[in-house]
Amino acid sequence: MITDMEKYIDIGVNLTGSSFKKDLPEVVARAQQAGVEKLIVTGTDINHSEQAMLLTQKYESICYATAGLHPHHASDYSNDLGSELRDMLKQKNVVAVGECGLDFNRNFSTRKEQIRAFEAQLEIAIECKKPLFLHQRDAHEDFISIIKSCRNDLNKIVAHCFTGSIEEVNDYILLDMYVGVTGWICDERRGLSLQQAVKHIPMDRIMLETDAPYLLPRDLQEKPVKKGRNEPCFLPHVALSVAQYMEVNPAELISEAYKNSSDFFALIEASLNSASLNNNDLNNAR
Repeated sequence: MITDMEKYIDIGVNLTGSSFKKDLPEVVARAQQAGVEKLIVTGTDINHSEQAMLLTQKYESICYATAGLHPHHASDYSNDLGSELRDMLKQKNVVAVGECGLDFNRNFSTRKEQIRAFEAQLEIAIECKKPLFLHQRDAHEDFISIIKSCRNDLNKIVAHCFTGSIEEVNDYILLDMYVGVTGWICDERRGLSLQQAVKHIPMDRIMLETDAPYLLPRDLQEKPVKKGRNEPCFLPHVALSVAQYMEVNPAELISEAYKNSSDFFALIEASLNSASLNNNDLNNAR
């Protein structure tokens, strides 16, 4: 039996990608067996947001979805696309706006297009009163400036897949943001900055994620089912590493991360709404 201490919520999984096409039921089953009770499926464009929404129906009470436009796809933004996002965000179990933000590392969309799409999605989040699931890479100053300009109007915010510095995490905490940490912290080459930065994340602001199928922990002893593919079942491994570098008790971290994630995405409320709808369906069928 899974105890409260052993329950997890993976706040960022890319289950709609081709990597999971052939064995998704088994991936979800392995996650459940590992204590990863709920999965927040990331929407990165209209198509993947719709697919994520469909997974919430197939795996009700396990999968929840975000709906948004990743900065790589910012050039696709239009008023019509914004309307589609608004419609999706009205659906049950679509729990946050995103993944959106800024990525000045690859610039698949121009900086101007990224800023336009980001600001538009912040407006949508304000209208829908939904939390924000954000991406930032090599764009910290602009990212912070834009959030500051409307922070009082925004709901809760999480910096997804944080890999940055102490200074960056301190800026996020000053803006009352949450921070999502992945297996990047397990990388002895690239994760050094993050290993120091997590010490500055308050326990009431930490969340855990795999960003599967990406960021397979480098120090993982268990052999992945598919070579090089990360899965949500490896979240407990990530949690132990985060606890180590935060210098906190693992059980306490796991419990706090679960509570933070459940509150952030209003998962208890979503479950109650789902149960209410199912009861109404049963009553109408009688």
